[in-house]
Amino acid sequence: MRAVVLHDHGGPDVLTIEEVPDPTPGPEEILVDIRATALNRADLLQRMGLYANPYPEQHEIPGLEYAGTVAAIGERVREWSLGDQVMGITGGGAYAERIAVHERQAIRVPSAVGLDDAAAIPEVFLTAWDALVLQGGLTSGRWALVHAGASGVGTAAIQIAKAIGARIAVTCSSGKVEACRSLGADEVIDYGSRDFVDAVLGVTDGHGADVILDVIGGDYTNRNLRAAAAKGRVIQVGLMGGGKTPVDLGLLLSKRIQLIGTVLRARPIEEKLAVTQRFAAEVAPLFERGALRPIIDSRYPLERIADAHAHMGANANVGKVLIDVAGR
Repeated sequence: MRAVVLHDHGGPDVLTIEEVPDPTPGPEEILVDIRATALNRADLLQRMGLYANPYPEQHEIPGLEYAGTVAAIGERVREWSLGDQVMGITGGGAYAERIAVHERQAIRVPSAVGLDDAAAIPEVFLTAWDALVLQGGLTSGRWALVHAGASGVGTAAIQIAKAIGARIAVTCSSGKVEACRSLGADEVIDYGSRDFVDAVLGVTDGHGADVILDVIGGDYTNRNLRAAAAKGRVIQVGLMGGGKTPVDLGLLLSKRIQLIGTVLRARPIEEKLAVTQRFAAEVAPLFERGALRPIIDSRYPLERIADAHAHMGANANVGKVLIDVAGR
């Protein structure tokens, strides 16, 4: 099969396409013919050598999500049949024509979305839902603050918040304000011209955000604590602004804030299976009803994977960047 393989680390030019052996599904795995995959920030970090290869005994193939059709099944697989359309997250290996995954880590593609666009769903919607709802406890009527509102996770978070009846403020650059507003964000904060702490406290009448989803870190950390409500939760899912910063523990204590760090990729397989199954039961039906939809910025053929990485690296995207692996 064709796959994007890393033999070195650096800029987009290190992404090479070559032939590698097809994966063989285990007894509880399915083999998926991948129609499309999608870019995530972790892919860029892995390409630069800042994110370890999760499968060091194999070729280093990036890619955290996929959509495709079931091509083969293991002997103990019971949930899937040949030809079923599935999507899901994986620790790596999705920049390829085929992938083997545990049957319970696959999700049926919503018919309202279709296979071509389904790769824009798993990573960002799982991340946003897990952070805001499962770990953050966001419910109807409460306020969320989400940074990088026009990113894949941000656009998913806006939709999830609105689908459950919550209110949401997001930060973004000036060129992406209208995109976030069009998705239903209650307050859109251009971080270049407004302080998000003042904006959040203002729109919530001084209450603050009950849940904050942050992909930035760095000097946003203490500002998040100031913007958070008493007994609020800050869910740290990324570190685009840096991982080391002084923290105002007095503010953390006095407001009884919970600061929670989380990732999907490094979790044990049992946790990944559990969150995937719950997502399939509770969130996937919202796509069928039209309450949620994937936001696609652009799509590239596999042969232009380097161009796709450069596009995301320039922070030019609003929503997901898709990679068409097979012909549409």
